[in-house]
Amino acid sequence: KMMKLALISTLAGSAAAFAPAQTGARSTSLNAFTVDSIPGALPPVGVFDPLGFAGKADEMTLKRYREAELTHGRVGMLAAVGFLVGEAVESKTVLFNGEISGPAITQLAQVNPLLWVFLGAGIAKAESMRAEIGWVEPENVPFDKPGQLRDSYVPGDIGFDPLGLKPESEEEFIVMQNKELQNGRLGMLAAAGFLAQELVDGKGIIEHFTS
Repeated sequence: KMMKLALISTLAGSAAAFAPAQTGARSTSLNAFTVDSIPGALPPVGVFDPLGFAGKADEMTLKRYREAELTHGRVGMLAAVGFLVGEAVESKTVLFNGEISGPAITQLAQVNPLLWVFLGAGIAKAESMRAEIGWVEPENVPFDKPGQLRDSYVPGDIGFDPLGLKPESEEEFIVMQNKELQNGRLGMLAAAGFLAQELVDGKGIIEHFTS
């Protein structure tokens, strides 16, 4: 029941979760990254930092931590949905002649190797665009500050909002930031749980739900 509840929560929040910040600086409070003001620190836990990474980080390092969390959270949400969709439509579509079957962790190994070329090219393009938007050009970065983010860059703000979900007011925008972070964290846990479960017994997640 707990797995089903986690799954439903992940799917319900995924649409709102992918609306990023508005490109450029929105306000001082959104751009000022401190442990006390950073989005995602919600009651009753607040800032969950048992190893003290955030407490020891300066503003730029904290921004890089948040950029990493958002990126992995978005991948986690896509992965969780991908596990379920891939297993739900196995052998039922015209893609790959309907020959892909079994648990999701085995499906990528069954596809035509040409898919990896397109997949790699797509990832490379997306990552290069993200780097151009958020990171200072290497030739303009001091040698002792590798991977420096732009001062005006809000972590996760890559200008991708095809559904126009981005709120106009700062208060509503912070609420959406929190939704994305919470659903991204849940997505990472769900994807890791799906992966572990399939590795343990070799059964697909859909099969677990229907058995």
